[in-house]
Amino acid sequence: MNYKYHIDTKIYRIEPYENYVRITGWGFDVNNQNVSFVVKMNGENVEYEMKSIKRLDVEKKYSRKYNVPVKSGFNIKACWPKDREELEKLELFVKSGEKINKICSLNKKEIDKIKDDSTIAYNLDYVRINNAKILVGGWTISDWGTDYVKISILDENKKEIIDDVKLTRMSRKDLVEVGFVEEKDIECGFTIEFPYEEEKTYYLSIADKKKRKRIELKPEVIRRNNKVEARRGFAKQLVKCINKKNIEKGINHIRKHGVKGLKEYIVSRVNASAMPYGEWFELNKPTKEELEKQKKVEFEFEPKISIIVPTYKTPINFLREMIDSVVDQTYSNWELCIADGSEGDAAVEAELEKYAKQDDRIKYILLEKNEGISGNTNAALELATGEYVGLFDHDDILAPNALYEVVKALQEKEYDILYTDEDKITGDGKEHNDPNFKPDFSMDLFCSHNYITHFFVVKTNIIKEIGGFRPEYDGSQDYDLMFRCIESADSIKHIPMILYHWRIHMNSVAGDPASKMYAYDAGKRAIEDHFKRIGVKAKVEHTGLWGMYHVIYETPGNPLVSIIIPNKDHTDDLDKCVKSIINKSEYKNIEFIIVENNSTEDKTFAYYEKLQKEYENVKIVKWEEGFNYSAINNYGVSFAKGEYLLFLNNDTEMITPTAINELLGCCMREDVGVVGAKLLYSDDTVQHAGVVVGFGGYAGHVNIGIRRDDYGYMVRAQINCNYSAVTAACMITKKELFEQVGGFDEQFVVACNDVDYCLKVRETGKWVVFNAFSEWYHYESKSRGYEDTPEKLKRFEGEVAKFQKKWPEILKKGDPFYNPNFPIDKAPFTLG
Repeated sequence: MNYKYHIDTKIYRIEPYENYVRITGWGFDVNNQNVSFVVKMNGENVEYEMKSIKRLDVEKKYSRKYNVPVKSGFNIKACWPKDREELEKLELFVKSGEKINKICSLNKKEIDKIKDDSTIAYNLDYVRINNAKILVGGWTISDWGTDYVKISILDENKKEIIDDVKLTRMSRKDLVEVGFVEEKDIECGFTIEFPYEEEKTYYLSIADKKKRKRIELKPEVIRRNNKVEARRGFAKQLVKCINKKNIEKGINHIRKHGVKGLKEYIVSRVNASAMPYGEWFELNKPTKEELEKQKKVEFEFEPKISIIVPTYKTPINFLREMIDSVVDQTYSNWELCIADGSEGDAAVEAELEKYAKQDDRIKYILLEKNEGISGNTNAALELATGEYVGLFDHDDILAPNALYEVVKALQEKEYDILYTDEDKITGDGKEHNDPNFKPDFSMDLFCSHNYITHFFVVKTNIIKEIGGFRPEYDGSQDYDLMFRCIESADSIKHIPMILYHWRIHMNSVAGDPASKMYAYDAGKRAIEDHFKRIGVKAKVEHTGLWGMYHVIYETPGNPLVSIIIPNKDHTDDLDKCVKSIINKSEYKNIEFIIVENNSTEDKTFAYYEKLQKEYENVKIVKWEEGFNYSAINNYGVSFAKGEYLLFLNNDTEMITPTAINELLGCCMREDVGVVGAKLLYSDDTVQHAGVVVGFGGYAGHVNIGIRRDDYGYMVRAQINCNYSAVTAACMITKKELFEQVGGFDEQFVVACNDVDYCLKVRETGKWVVFNAFSEWYHYESKSRGYEDTPEKLKRFEGEVAKFQKKWPEILKKGDPFYNPNFPIDKAPFTLG
């Protein structure tokens, strides 16, 4: 027998009700022979429980040389009765036919070392400092049950802190799946956060009715450990990537960009571990040498950028930092236009006068009275003489390379509008946090909330032609103005760099959202007015999240929607799917085209007859060839009478009665080609909330596995937004458009077909929309099964290869709706 293996962990647990040994690891026979395990305790064979686990790391490492099984990992649990003699010897064997190999052996001394008689088990996934709070996340269980575990924060005197401590308990399905915890303890995950004082020591307390664990939390130690972990992770990945090919790449990069330019290259391409944003920011901000080099660059097109700022009783330290951040720009053709409505604030006036004398690019006007945010900004706009205008708040900071990067982008094309990524800084300016790594322009995301915010730059002629800012939208005046600018723009450029720092303090929306409810009402009216101007009938609602909106589109004409459902047996699933729509849906003008696909059970055909007799709008059509998802759906469409096609898996179930209204309303817009729904697993975690092209060399779902009520990154799991693709498990499109682009590409038999279709639609200039308010359950792959055999995996890989050949450009350039600062080889929305 030639068996490759590795033992990861060994533990001997002493619990109130049982004693057991747990061994985890991976292994496989290189000759593809089936194997089994034998566990011996004190020389006797004992029964055991085993869970097989997917080990993608093992497959990745050995798949080129061996046929590695999908589930090469193992988690073995063997009990040792409490009434037996002490456990002195443990052996684990792997067996194939008559051959048997010992892969683990422990004597009494070694067993004593792995003995654990605590009633509490726990693991801390992270301990971080962010936004003036300590954050701890992990999981914990007790022998007495998860309900008996109390998690709390203690002060230096070991007394519990009650105020401002936020504890959240979470489901940890991952631990259940690998056998670390039982289903009854699935809610063992937790996050806890609390404000801290720098010099004090705190304790995380985990207690049950018998034991207590205390973990010391010192802010300075946490901060130091975070830095060490980030650097250590970076170093580990760097060592992994030191090979001949990458050394050659590094040498070539040095030739082109110099030694200092290698830093960015290494950070972006080598570091494969997520890091805290503060660390990422320090590694990615431009060096002094890079800034000096930028100052010497002469662009072919060097427009003057007028930065307009309304000031009103601005704290002097904030005012200075704001102006200094403009003065320190590496691009010099700018003017700073300030309109002050402070109504005689002598300190502000003196500061403005001083700066204007020092630099003639700084202009200001003292207003006789405060005209409000819009009036004051319009006064600053009147001072502008540049080709472009940039919007800047009086207490924020521009990155020193902000204007340089804007003008650099304008060398490609004289864009009408440009915007950048941003983060937030604390009032003292010391901490950077809460970055907004934005997608390229996303109309539906912008109609859901003002994700663009800062830094926004627009051609001066556009902002003046639309009439500037409107006082009736104060609080969301930028949002209203941006809508009108976008309506007049032909080209919009996103610069995926953190170039604007938005200061958090209690007078800003960022610091105290509840104090600015009037601003959110103004934002709602700005969206409503946008739709009135472009002739789309819709109403807008607050979602209950600050500044987030739900646009509900009307469905004029009540068009017929043809629901295409491929089916093979599984009549219980199909019945649940169809009945949920018939019984729940508020939208009634629908027909069902059920494509029968080689069913073998008699009860399936009996069910079809019953269904057609019971409902006039149900039609069964028969597909007699082999399984091909694309061809089956194309065939189903040939029978559809509706203007709109809703592709639906037979293992779905409608949740929200307005689910079809939501999908159809979006899809009826002239600028939309495809709309997908929010799909949930049966445990109310997310199965689909948008697809990003590039993951795994193909595409992957983002937000997968988060709770139904989780926000997702930038709240994108809770609001409508655009993606490059959505899943055809529940997807609506125009029939005319479907036929125009040739339907589903039948070379994609099982995989890639929906993503391919969405990309074809995107080529026509139409949006692909994820609608977060159309919710369905998706009991995924019940009918077809996962790609869990070598044959299925091989077929899947073949289709991925075809996809890569067909769509090389987006795979090379990156998905426009996924910020390039997120590495595509890491978990979604994590920094590397």
